[in-house]
Amino acid sequence: MRGKKQISFMLCLGMLFSMFSGQAAKAKTVIYPTVASGQRVTEDANCVIDYSNCQDGYVMVKYKRSTNKTLKCQVIADNSTDRKYTYTLKAGQYQAIPLTEGNTSYKITVFENVSGNSYATVKSASINVTLSSQFAPYLRPNQYVNYKKNTKCVKKAASLTKKSKTDLAKVKKVYRYVVKNFKYDKKLAASVQAGYVPNLDKAYKKKKGICFDYAALMTAMLRSQGVPTKLVVGYTGNAYHAWINVYAKKKGWITGAIYFNGKKWKLMDPTFASTSKSSKSIMKYIGNGRNYKAKYSY
Repeated sequence: MRGKKQISFMLCLGMLFSMFSGQAAKAKTVIYPTVASGQRVTEDANCVIDYSNCQDGYVMVKYKRSTNKTLKCQVIADNSTDRKYTYTLKAGQYQAIPLTEGNTSYKITVFENVSGNSYATVKSASINVTLSSQFAPYLRPNQYVNYKKNTKCVKKAASLTKKSKTDLAKVKKVYRYVVKNFKYDKKLAASVQAGYVPNLDKAYKKKKGICFDYAALMTAMLRSQGVPTKLVVGYTGNAYHAWINVYAKKKGWITGAIYFNGKKWKLMDPTFASTSKSSKSIMKYIGNGRNYKAKYSY
């Protein structure tokens, strides 16, 4: 499982973005549901893992009993510890856990804290997944990017982008709105605990948040407008970093268009990557995929 250092970093770095291509796009809220259908499940008296819709890039997990103990859900792809994700669960409710490592095998395990840093296995399921689309995990809500049609930031995204003619225009509108209207919550940053999960409505109301809140907020706004969006945590050079990728029809996934440089968030204008006016230094950097090494994708 990830240690506090890794999770804390994620909380500090999270908000990024990316750009979409210039294809025409109207502002229309699109919510792809995450549901526990009950058709394919692993279940006992304590826990249920519902993988009925794993082809859409998620499983639904619920710890049934009431408990004050810390609960974790671990997802390991392709039996590799290098492709391991850990989420904190709340008892008594279904939560959407994303499957973001593509077409492969996944082992989903629910753990319950027994003492200190020790956890006991509650339930486990091993499944083979073939996604309905490479975009499936990146167009839906999940535990970290949890939104519905009536979520306030989703409504705001529809309002902001109603006149946007391209997906790239949507990206700019959302980015500029969040950067202009939200403040970094230093008090929360100083007290945040491992396992923190963003509450989008709460962050929107306060107009404050840590970087993880920013990331989740902006990702939800983009996904709800039909823009496939990856929230990625990894490395740029030797620095642990974060960025948001967006899919462009003619270019594929574009990496690091909006990123945190350790001090502030940056928006890389797409003209840097697509016109003859591009900065040579930027083109050299973003053209080298080795500069971006993804660790986690949400």
